[in-house]
Amino acid sequence: MTKVRIASFTVSLDGYGAGPNQDLENPLGVGGKELHQWLFPTRTFQRAIFGSDQGTTGVDDDFAARGFLNLGAWILGRNMFGPVRGAWPDLSWKGWWGDNPPYHVPVFVLTHHARPSIPMDGGTTFHFVTGGIHEALDRAREAAGDRDVRIGGGVHTLQQYLRAGLIDEMHYAVAPVLLGRGERLFEGVDLRSLGYECVQTVASEKATHVVLRRRG
Repeated sequence: MTKVRIASFTVSLDGYGAGPNQDLENPLGVGGKELHQWLFPTRTFQRAIFGSDQGTTGVDDDFAARGFLNLGAWILGRNMFGPVRGAWPDLSWKGWWGDNPPYHVPVFVLTHHARPSIPMDGGTTFHFVTGGIHEALDRAREAAGDRDVRIGGGVHTLQQYLRAGLIDEMHYAVAPVLLGRGERLFEGVDLRSLGYECVQTVASEKATHVVLRRRG
């Protein structure tokens, strides 16, 4: 049965899932790269981004690898696709990742501004959805078949799906850094009343990994 999952999302000790002032030079916001020092060195990340078999193994890599298992589609907020705001000025921007993005399945991008789909190398096609989170999830489920749908962020997108009770399982990592400013992941999200419970915690040298699951 298809699951809707969040995986490998990272928050700071003070609860921020992204830094402030995202732009071309700071795709994760100012200070945002500090969140992911557990992820960047892993073999899973190195393979997905650079096609390399080098990288670290162990707890962090195990959780990174779990995030890619049985995936049939992704959903991203527009900020995760690029820094462009408002109406598309042109069609030149095709994502942060070059010609061969690390998804390799259909990706549905939430936006208020329509744009034609973009087929990329390696099996990724970006589809732009203007009808909101439910339309995006319906299309992603159809594309995924019996595989899972991963909600890839950013913070506002995750909050919408959590508040709507649409996330079956969530893995997030708590990084030992302080951002001070940015976007708080759980701002206004009452996970307990939404039916989530903690089913796993595992610590590595660089992060504490938490898995939440929604009852029922």
